[in-house]
Amino acid sequence: MRPTTPSPSASTPSAASSSAALSPISALSPLDGRYAGRLGQLRPFMSELGYMHRRVQVEIAWFIALSDAGLAEFKPLSPGARTYLMGLVKNFSEADGQAIKDIEKVTNHDVKAVEYWIKSKFEARPELEKAAEFVHFACTSEDINNTSHALQLKGGRDAVLLPSLDAVITKLREMAHAFAAVPMLSRTHGQTASPTTVGKEIANVVVRLAAAREKIASVKLLGKMNGAVGNYNAHLSAWPEFDWEAFSRNVIEQPEPLGLGLTFQPYSIQIEPHDYMAELFDAIARTNTILIDLSRDIWGYVSLGYFKQRLKAGEIGSSTMPHKVNPIDFENAEGNLGLANALLRHLSEKLPISRWQRDLTDSTVLRNMGVALGYAVLAYHSMGVGLGKLEINEEALADDLDHAWEVLAEPIQTVMRRYGVSGAYEKLKEVTRGKAVTAEALHGLIRSLEIPESEKERLLAMTPGSYTGKAAELARRA
Repeated sequence: MRPTTPSPSASTPSAASSSAALSPISALSPLDGRYAGRLGQLRPFMSELGYMHRRVQVEIAWFIALSDAGLAEFKPLSPGARTYLMGLVKNFSEADGQAIKDIEKVTNHDVKAVEYWIKSKFEARPELEKAAEFVHFACTSEDINNTSHALQLKGGRDAVLLPSLDAVITKLREMAHAFAAVPMLSRTHGQTASPTTVGKEIANVVVRLAAAREKIASVKLLGKMNGAVGNYNAHLSAWPEFDWEAFSRNVIEQPEPLGLGLTFQPYSIQIEPHDYMAELFDAIARTNTILIDLSRDIWGYVSLGYFKQRLKAGEIGSSTMPHKVNPIDFENAEGNLGLANALLRHLSEKLPISRWQRDLTDSTVLRNMGVALGYAVLAYHSMGVGLGKLEINEEALADDLDHAWEVLAEPIQTVMRRYGVSGAYEKLKEVTRGKAVTAEALHGLIRSLEIPESEKERLLAMTPGSYTGKAAELARRA
């Protein structure tokens, strides 16, 4: 018998439903579905609508600057025309974006669609209609695209990603100070080790994150507007004596709204080389790696009982085990940080590579910048929620320390070394290694040592909870 084509399952979405308007439960990406509500601030910058908006901004900035360049054929625009043009940028709407998409259906070229949309806005305005051919003048598409991408990243980084990260750092710093003097057993290699404090362990992360955050913030966002292969060929064909490089630099570096507020890239092929993007994405990925480390550590501390989690009415930890309060926020953060880093590292490895003067492999990849940043911002949100639920369990911390007197072998042998007691390390190793060590056993050893009585008294007064060195001081300084 010939195999038959299976009939559509009753559970398979129909063609009609699959083409229906996007909703949170029909979105392909969880960033626009399940988690859409958490990423509203990022969407105006990193969505396709945000990309179109930035393209319009670049085209208008270039057009107005050309009118002020002293070119005989393009006189300075009137104040009314300038206000109108700036309004196209300021008031850009979703309807405007859709109008551009409708034009693109005909042109099959997204940048040309932006140019045509702007020119359509000149209708019934003689001053602008007369100058319409100066829209997109001497520009290649990448002059508009690369500067638009930089503006997207500028907004996404400065208005959303960094503030989200700062909120995590601020919360961690508060915890580091609040728990600066709360002793905690360290667990190097998963084994009991010299005590620290909860605040000091959090402070370690605060300092790492603060340094990583500055790396993200310090990356210069570059832009170029130099034509099809980076040599101002078309520009000079029209006005050979004009200093197009200086003009381009001014448009790119002049602050918004008249300029773009970016850093000028003097050397490029058709595309800006994207090295700064790689630097930025690598900096974000390194920051995320620190947070993955933190997520796993806190997960472990919750497991040990060092932290409790505040209960939320109605929440369920397990469908079969009613007692469970899972560290889901830290698990969510870890998972989304991993997704972000997978994308960020692909972006940083792929984008600086372009065959000869230009290939299109970067174009589709760049459209996923918002996805990469979205997963990072989502993770920062989860991390903040998780940190806000934590309550320290000093009883569990103290109990753990009280069962780890072996950690005082370190200070005892160090004092023995100070006073020249031979074989100090070996003697303590014999008493403590792999054994259940009691306070009484250590105190008996201390009393037998040939060291000053004042030192014996100091060691006898020491407990695992008091042996924390400068941990509290260091925690408060973070």
